[in-house]
Amino acid sequence: MNRKILIPGGNGFIGRHLVRYFREQGDRVIVLTRTATDHADDIVWDGRSLGAWAEHLNGADAVINLCGKSVNCRYTRKNRAAIFASRLESTRILGLALAQCPTPPPVWINSSSATIYRHAEDRVMDDHTGEIGAGFSVEVCRQWERELFAPELPTVRRIALRSAIVFGPGRGGPFDVFRILMRLGLGGTQGNGRQFVSWVHVRDFCRAVEWLLTHPELSGPINLAAPNPLPNRNFLADFRRQMGVPFGLPAPAPLLAIGTFFLRSESELVLKSRRVVANRLMESGFQFEFEKWPDAVADLLV
Repeated sequence: MNRKILIPGGNGFIGRHLVRYFREQGDRVIVLTRTATDHADDIVWDGRSLGAWAEHLNGADAVINLCGKSVNCRYTRKNRAAIFASRLESTRILGLALAQCPTPPPVWINSSSATIYRHAEDRVMDDHTGEIGAGFSVEVCRQWERELFAPELPTVRRIALRSAIVFGPGRGGPFDVFRILMRLGLGGTQGNGRQFVSWVHVRDFCRAVEWLLTHPELSGPINLAAPNPLPNRNFLADFRRQMGVPFGLPAPAPLLAIGTFFLRSESELVLKSRRVVANRLMESGFQFEFEKWPDAVADLLV
């Protein structure tokens, strides 16, 4: 297809999958990274100031910003500041660079998160009627999206990608973490098990991003989640069944809080109910390859 696509943060877990997906189609993908690599199309930037990297925006077909420090950490003052800065600064400087670009790319997709919605066990949070929540994680998303839509960029279509947890092969990703828990016999119900898990297979994530690039009628906040979120207890039971693991030790909320403390993480990551569906994406004609969680697990275990 020979498009030119810039992906800031393309060396992270999701980014590596997305970069491979587009390069296999013949697109030229330029990765903006904070760490030098030996790939000719990997360009070093600091994520906060203008530089020679901005020249690559001119005439590009798209920019897809995936920058952001992992939220799988303790929410200390230092980590909270880094989570905000890594997202807001990179989005802000991209906006500035695009405003100065002679021929900016026609579409800018920026990461956001499905965690922007409130804790929801009672009903789904779709693109049309989803209710914004409160708290640290929500405020990160609100400010993140505000930075995306703030600049005056009349020729650039902008999308805030409110993605669910992306499950794909590879070390360090969420699927790898859950698979290790299963093997250790720790894949039982977390908390009361009623909280919903929204998820998306990485292949559908990549396909959806391409769909958004080629459908100019789509802009603004867009949910990206498989159409069948399910309660935590079912999510983990299906995972165990596909792996042939007969039992998993449950982790009540108090025990989970202790465990995540020692793992340098936060229990909110598994206790918050994210019941999100991608109405706007599906209304535009997009079809998920993996609509049901057991099918996604079976594919990823191959």
